[in-house]
Amino acid sequence: MFNGIIYNQGIVTKIVKRPKGHNIFIKSNLKLSNKDIGLSVACDGVCLTLISFKTKIMEFYLSKETIVRSKFKFLKLKDIINLELPLKYGTKISGHICQGHVDTVGKVSYIKMIDKSYLFDFEISKKEKKHLIEKASICVNGVSLTISKVSKKGFQIWVIPHTYKETNLSRLMKNSLVNIEIDILSKYVRNYFNEKK
Repeated sequence: MFNGIIYNQGIVTKIVKRPKGHNIFIKSNLKLSNKDIGLSVACDGVCLTLISFKTKIMEFYLSKETIVRSKFKFLKLKDIINLELPLKYGTKISGHICQGHVDTVGKVSYIKMIDKSYLFDFEISKKEKKHLIEKASICVNGVSLTISKVSKKGFQIWVIPHTYKETNLSRLMKNSLVNIEIDILSKYVRNYFNEKK
């Protein structure tokens, strides 16, 4: 379980493609050790299990399901990844509850700087767009954000300067792909009312 508040980033140093998955290696300054093997780490919002750690380099295995559902199918060497360690009991939750279960891949339609903040518009599939609610939380590349508007093909968010600077959202351009996790509460409520019909 995560809360979408990013303090760390890492860089992809190696990708090993296998018949039914990938092993990826990410270098970061996270304070981990071999005792943390088995720990869940949110990598651009995707909950991955740490399978090895050596000299600041973390290794994760991506299953075929994870590759299909996320933007990791297009992962490249030197990509910068947002990282978040799992919540601990008693931790302050500044964002919202994120599971690390990515729903879909979104695409940047446009980015506009207004004053010191940034307005992003993302396109997502029609199937997932039906779950969006204005002012609800949403997780983009592992970052907890608020939907300011549900647009024709997706949604808009505002990113404040601090978040822009501390995450890989600053590297996004038009047509960039992002991992999207829709607020689980929105999906539960919609599913409940659909079953009542």
